[in-house]
Amino acid sequence: MNTRSPRSGKIKIGLLVSAFAIVIPMLFYTHDLVDKLQEKEQEVASLYARSLEYLANSPYSGTDYSFIFDELIRSIDFPIIETDRSDHEIKAFRNIDLDSTLTPEKRQKFFEKLIHEMDSKNKPIIVAYQDTIILSHVHYGESYLITRLRWLPYIEISIGALFIIIGYIGFSYIKRSEQSNIWVGMARETAHQLGTPLSSMMGWIEILRLHAEEDPKLMETLNDMENDIQRLRKIADRFSKIGSKPDLKDENVNDVINSVITYFQKRIPQMGKRVELVHTPSDINTVRINRELFEWVLENLVKNALDAIETGEGTITIHIHDSPRGVFIDVSDTGKGIEPAYKKDIFRPGFSTKKRGWGLGLSLSKRIVESYHKGKIFVKESKIGSGTTFRIRLPR
Repeated sequence: MNTRSPRSGKIKIGLLVSAFAIVIPMLFYTHDLVDKLQEKEQEVASLYARSLEYLANSPYSGTDYSFIFDELIRSIDFPIIETDRSDHEIKAFRNIDLDSTLTPEKRQKFFEKLIHEMDSKNKPIIVAYQDTIILSHVHYGESYLITRLRWLPYIEISIGALFIIIGYIGFSYIKRSEQSNIWVGMARETAHQLGTPLSSMMGWIEILRLHAEEDPKLMETLNDMENDIQRLRKIADRFSKIGSKPDLKDENVNDVINSVITYFQKRIPQMGKRVELVHTPSDINTVRINRELFEWVLENLVKNALDAIETGEGTITIHIHDSPRGVFIDVSDTGKGIEPAYKKDIFRPGFSTKKRGWGLGLSLSKRIVESYHKGKIFVKESKIGSGTTFRIRLPR
């Protein structure tokens, strides 16, 4: 059984741990830096308030102290407002963008809202006369530098995450392209290698026919051989179409399904199984498909269903129905079902729960349905011991 290597999971965990190892110290460092800057701003605001108290308590209390804003506290780079003891009158302010066209009422509301925001972040400082009479309050907010520092780690994380996502998408696209080119190359090379011996075998059969006209048994054997060669030629033709733009035509989907059922009904007894193939015809006559490739999809699904019926007896049902979202084709079996852990991997190239096989059938089916027919193929439901239903959705 082929399963996903645990190395990819370890790499993802390692990248996640590394990301946390980088981000968490950055957050703590930025938080510590913001706290220290806030302490500095608190010291400056306290210095401003203490200066006001000093002037208020000095014998020169009548002196104009507006120079405090202009000279003494030049280091203030954060918004600061001084109000009276009732917080109704604005005595002074700094580092605040005030619209000069505001009416007195709107101006008052603007400052009230701003003071409320400041007080929610920093407790206002009281300016008192002789430590008993409250003269004013000093309200202050955060500087633009602190605001930017608070957002810095989140901006860095977002940019880092964006680059990781872009890188992941880019590498995934490159990986898928490489895988696609490998499968296309293998498919075309297989078709090319099959073409020459098949043509040679058809020639030998024609030669044998000339000498077997009087031997009915040999003639019947040659007819069977020719059918098998035609089947191989059909397979080679399918492989040659991989990687090329398919020719889509309006085909009778019921006829396509009946053709697949007829093919398997002749071969199921040779597998030692008694499996009934049931097709519930639909009023839907035509869908736009490439018949050769779409038959391949149905054959892969039926083959997968036959492998899932391990008891030797069961039923495979192909049901068609129409809906506003498109034409649905359900392939259901009464097999062993799919383990929940494998559901996300069954369409991955190389994945298989069987001891034999390359794990390409469902992967090729997905490519044919989704890339060439612009449809969708997925596991509609699966229960352990009860069976699985694959659904194909084709556009109208």
